[in-house]
Amino acid sequence: MRRKLVAGNWKMHGSRQFVRELLQDLVERLGELPRQKDIAVCPATIHLPLAAQQLQGSSIALGAQNVYCRSEGAFTGEVSAPMLVEYGVRFVLVGHSERRQLFAETDELVAEKFAAVQAQGITPVLCLGETLTQREQDKTTEVVLRQLVAVVDLVGVDRMIDSVIAYEPVWAIGTGRTATPDQAQEVHAMIREYLRSRQKEVADRVRIVYGGSVNPGNAAALFAQQDIDGGLVGGASLKPDDFASICRALD
Repeated sequence: MRRKLVAGNWKMHGSRQFVRELLQDLVERLGELPRQKDIAVCPATIHLPLAAQQLQGSSIALGAQNVYCRSEGAFTGEVSAPMLVEYGVRFVLVGHSERRQLFAETDELVAEKFAAVQAQGITPVLCLGETLTQREQDKTTEVVLRQLVAVVDLVGVDRMIDSVIAYEPVWAIGTGRTATPDQAQEVHAMIREYLRSRQKEVADRVRIVYGGSVNPGNAAALFAQQDIDGGLVGGASLKPDDFASICRALD
């Protein structure tokens, strides 16, 4: 049985005081969640040291929102996977739609970041998803598989077992819109079927979570789908009541 995961992506939000208060609240609320579930939060990079301190001794894992594909060098402003290891980071988002769209990250760069993260023993959360225009043109499968295959071709399908895949339809991020449970399940099943065509064990074991305006009102219905193993949560992860409710919606 696949281990469920809910990860909160805080994006570029928060102050030191906000991080302290939010994490203290979440640790208190989520301290009794079953251990077979993974809960993670991904604060802004500058807040990782503080978050690492706040989460010591808790069951909430620390994640990062971004990483560079090289371990060191003259890359001003970037953060490497070995640096993240020093703060106990367990998950790293790679290929988030905002990185792809706003910062022009290519499928090839995302694949290199994925490999760099895995090389340090951190779990990459590979984000895949289509825009509204692409969905309306019936290109969802084409786009999602192109993004996935770029990674599989670089690292090999075997390495996908040690990752998380996050399907995040771009048209449902920060818009208040969300894919219906059936729409999300259809894409998750397609991703898993592709992996099954390459290696059955990978398809059976890899976790595929849904990201796209997950909230307390839709989380249970989404998580009840056969191929949805949790959620990548945006705005709702900044609200302790909402995030705790979403975490409790896991089977």
